[in-house]
Amino acid sequence: MLSRRSFLAGLVAAPALGALGACAGTVVQPGDLSRLRIMAPASPGGGWDTTARVMQRVIQSSGLARNVQVFNVEGAGGVIGLGQLGREDDDALLMMMGLVMVGAVDTNDSSTRLTDVTPIARLIGETELIVAPADAPFDDIAGLVEVWAADPAGTPIAGGSAGGTDQILAGLLAVAAGIDPAQINYIPYSGGGESLSALLGGQVTAGISGTADYGPQVASGDLKGLAVSTAERNDQVPDVPTLIESGFDVEVSNWRGVMARPDMSDSAREDLIELVVDTHDSDEWAEALENNGWDDLLLTGDDYGEFLAAEETRVREILVQIGLVQ
Repeated sequence: MLSRRSFLAGLVAAPALGALGACAGTVVQPGDLSRLRIMAPASPGGGWDTTARVMQRVIQSSGLARNVQVFNVEGAGGVIGLGQLGREDDDALLMMMGLVMVGAVDTNDSSTRLTDVTPIARLIGETELIVAPADAPFDDIAGLVEVWAADPAGTPIAGGSAGGTDQILAGLLAVAAGIDPAQINYIPYSGGGESLSALLGGQVTAGISGTADYGPQVASGDLKGLAVSTAERNDQVPDVPTLIESGFDVEVSNWRGVMARPDMSDSAREDLIELVVDTHDSDEWAEALENNGWDDLLLTGDDYGEFLAAEETRVREILVQIGLVQ
């Protein structure tokens, strides 16, 4: 295996590369660790793109490398980027991904599966927040569930894209509450801002999104915070209980991690894992976690692979019950 010093020395000497390979006139050989690229398989400005660019900045500012490129491959919940990664032979490429991609592989019937590429590390997680309009006739998650169970079709729940983290959480909560997931009236919106408008306008009964989207409105009293999805309460909304505290055995984190190309050598995989661990251990990464409100969920190598397998099973089961996957 290349030493950390050899790997990072190669990165420091790296030329800037385009999304599909080296700059004109530069020949890239498989296994060449002379530069690092990070693919964000989504449009600029979203969660995967933001995390990739934070990682890029931390790697460079902490002195682990001087030249790291982030590029975007948009479409289909990340599975277009996953397909591209499955055809790569570059050991110096990481792809950002997360829980949304686990569901998108099935909802988009992707020919490339997560088991076709190499797990490197889970990095961070974001807490999901379930809210209701300020004038809702209930004050906690039990009250929402009571209304929801009485009339699932007449209880619209706002969230992000179909099959994404928000709908997965809605489905898991429905199962825990004894509600048929196939009866959920889930209204997908393209972003937290649109679902927030629907909530403030009284167009939906409840909403699910990240704490960054709804937290300020809960703090101001414009929305009621009903529950958070993680095992521990979230510092952004410390008075909002967890689902587990509220009697529902549901825990979901909108986690993100990185994958690498298929069929890479053990030594090449360990080089990338070591780089991620060194990034995680830096003061700059700790500051980024705090500034972005991210939970530290580092998990690497085979342990991360086992976690992914369990998530694939859990997500597929709920998407089948919802009716999004056959």
